[in-house]
Amino acid sequence: MREWITPEVLALLRADPWFGSVPKDFEQALLDLATPRRLKHGEHLFFRGDAPDGLYAILEGTLRVSGVTEAGKEAILSLVDAPSWFGEIALFDRLPRTHNAVAEGTVRLLHVPQQDLLSMLERQPHYWRDLGVLMALRLRLTFISMEDLALLPAETRLARRLVWLVEASALTPNEGPCVVPISQTQLGLMLSLSRQTTNQVLQSLQDQGVLRVAYGRIEVLDRARLMDLAGVSSTEKRILSQLQPGGPKGRAADPA
Repeated sequence: MREWITPEVLALLRADPWFGSVPKDFEQALLDLATPRRLKHGEHLFFRGDAPDGLYAILEGTLRVSGVTEAGKEAILSLVDAPSWFGEIALFDRLPRTHNAVAEGTVRLLHVPQQDLLSMLERQPHYWRDLGVLMALRLRLTFISMEDLALLPAETRLARRLVWLVEASALTPNEGPCVVPISQTQLGLMLSLSRQTTNQVLQSLQDQGVLRVAYGRIEVLDRARLMDLAGVSSTEKRILSQLQPGGPKGRAADPA
């Protein structure tokens, strides 16, 4: 194993439910191919339309995944933090990147190059299923977000997005408050809400003691209450359990 993959780095990577559930030989194969990368704040990992270049895992920091119109208007799709793996869509279809990915602060990454990974998968094709599980989980989350955007009022949509940001993070503590490193503006962009509406909803949640708003971050004080306000279903709670460290192994793609 590469010398830079310390026991601490390996433990962090295994905290990701997907990577923590893959076969040990596939884990070893990915790490053998991996190289470290570092991004400065505001530096792009890739742009929409770039050629696919492989699979990534975040070791430290946060990436903002977004689309930007020709007029410069940005729509934030997600904030990806350590130790999430991503980039699998272009691995399957080998088409250009679908969105921009830019560093929010300093970011350390692990990069598994596309051609090396495809060569390994040609020799060991059964590993495609594990990558399919990763993509299936991403697809589930996308469908949930699309339904929220189409059907729910602003208050519920915002509460639900905060639930996913908190409960789906491997770095969230098991109990107690959790800090989400996101500004009001970024949260509004993720939900297609105006700054005024976002501020009003957050102020209401703060008045209820659910959260506290600070510069560049939101501190969730009552996670159970937030989940109640978000109307998270039993099925969605099962999905969230798959995203958390220690969740059921190898079941991230349970049938809907």
